[in-house]
Amino acid sequence: MSVKIRLKRVGARNHPVFRIVVTDSRNPRDGRFIEEVGTYHPTSRIEGEDITRKVSMRMERIEHWLSLGARPSDKVRSFIKAHRKRAEAEASEVASA
Repeated sequence: MSVKIRLKRVGARNHPVFRIVVTDSRNPRDGRFIEEVGTYHPTSRIEGEDITRKVSMRMERIEHWLSLGARPSDKVRSFIKAHRKRAEAEASEVASA
């Protein structure tokens, strides 16, 4: 069984909202999932293009699934990378203050 971390579309027509889910790779995009670990609101009107403000993730659960061998999709991988980069910047900002 190959476990993936990917997006599941919910929301109305022309107003997409995605959930970040852990699922078996054989399941359809909007089908069954094991666990929901975050959300993504691509059309929210937030100042600037900071993607981490449109995405909310439970990083402890994502790290858990990655340690068990789950493979993120390309988009989710970019979300994780941006979230880690932002957390690292905040940690260095707090350390320097």
